[in-house]
Amino acid sequence: MNWNKSTLLITGAASGIGRALALESSRRGCRVVATDIRTEAMADLVELGIEVHHLDVCSTDQISMLAKVLDGKGIQVDMLINNAGFGAMGPLAEMSKERVRKQFEVNVFSIVELSNAFIPRMVAQARGRIVNIGSISGIVTTPFAGAYCASKSAVHALSEAMRMELKPFGVEVITVQPGGIQSDFGASAAQAVQQVFPLKSMYAPVRQGVINRAEASQKGATTAEDFAREMLDRVLSDSPDAVLRIGKHSQLLPAFKAFTPWRLVDWVLTRKFGLNKLRVNRLESTSRSRA
Repeated sequence: MNWNKSTLLITGAASGIGRALALESSRRGCRVVATDIRTEAMADLVELGIEVHHLDVCSTDQISMLAKVLDGKGIQVDMLINNAGFGAMGPLAEMSKERVRKQFEVNVFSIVELSNAFIPRMVAQARGRIVNIGSISGIVTTPFAGAYCASKSAVHALSEAMRMELKPFGVEVITVQPGGIQSDFGASAAQAVQQVFPLKSMYAPVRQGVINRAEASQKGATTAEDFAREMLDRVLSDSPDAVLRIGKHSQLLPAFKAFTPWRLVDWVLTRKFGLNKLRVNRLESTSRSRA
């Protein structure tokens, strides 16, 4: 089929990568169904002929209703782009189970539920593509992003299994692992860190390191527009690769992790985010108490 004339359903389309993908795919002639929990932020997309729907990806009822509404309109989704997500930043030792659970509900469980809602429709047509947006953070785990990194690792594993399981039915699964992409991700994550950071945190001396990790992906990042163009060039091609790495450091960091001894990886990341200062502080405190 001509994938440049296909119908794409994109989650998390109100901003960042999702919005850029919706605009670029529409410009190329695709039919676009843009979804997000913030429909007011997508008002201008409607004016461009993009179909907009409210969707909380954590709501089973809303996912089911969306599938039925699209069925009623005779819209067959050819490509599902699971893009919605967020980053729960902070030390795992002080992160509530509710926040960890939300991280997985948004980044992981929603992918399973959305995919399962549209897989039967794709199988019936013997064609379809599911594109799951992972991250190089799912390959290179860093301090203060454990929950986020774990969720993206889970996305990669789920995608691999789905790729093999759905291939016999004509459904392809593609994993995209972005590097640093310009968006409000960093600002939102940093703001959340400041809101949930415990007043008496044992990581208080390196609080700025936690914030720095939240904002790390935005330094010298690839623009969302450039990312969208490259990603669509590849996922709309006749024979896309199963795994796509796009954006700032998307090749470098996985290579660093693959070919560097783990002790050196730990040493580098510990210092990058200030954790080495905690050890120094403890030693200085012990020395003073003995004196």
